Amino acid sequence: MTTIVSVRRGDKVVVGGDGQVSLGNTVMKGTAKKVNMLPKHQVITGFAGSTADAITLRDLFEQQLDKHQGNIVTAVIHLAREWRSDRVLRRLEALMLVANKDKTYLISGNGDVIEPEDGVIAIGSGGNYALAAAKALVANTDLGARDVVEKSLHIAADICVFTNDNLTIEELDAVA
Repeated sequence: MTTIVSVRRGDKVVVGGDGQVSLGNTVMKGTAKKVNMLPKHQVITGFAGSTADAITLRDLFEQQLDKHQGNIVTAVIHLAREWRSDRVLRRLEALMLVANKDKTYLISGNGDVIEPEDGVIAIGSGGNYALAAAKALVANTDLGARDVVEKSLHIAADICVFTNDNLTIEELDAVA
């Protein structure tokens, strides 16, 4: 379980996540890194769900980016298609958020490729808490994207037992 949130605001896109790894009701690790920068393509990825499955998906996504010359739209569509149709991959239990300077997407094993309308999206056990907090902060404050992500994750950590305050936050300059 985890919480990943992405906010696109002003000239930044920011993706952040907590570091808690739980197995049932037990916290196994508090310092996992579930948000990663893919520097070759200037893409940030974040995952919620099974760690091994998420790493597999991140690697497959990076292969799709390589295959499609960094085109994030084509890469997410091909990953979602492969994830849904492949007999082995469809058993993977994870969700992914990916963002570059232009676009942010949620990708699921059901074939979902969702781009948020307002630049705010979240996944994981604390995702709804972080999403609500981020939407409220975007609508009612002038905070920058990084501050919104950080405050949203702290709020989620205060509510969700599967989310902690050990944060990883990555950011890119966005197209304004």
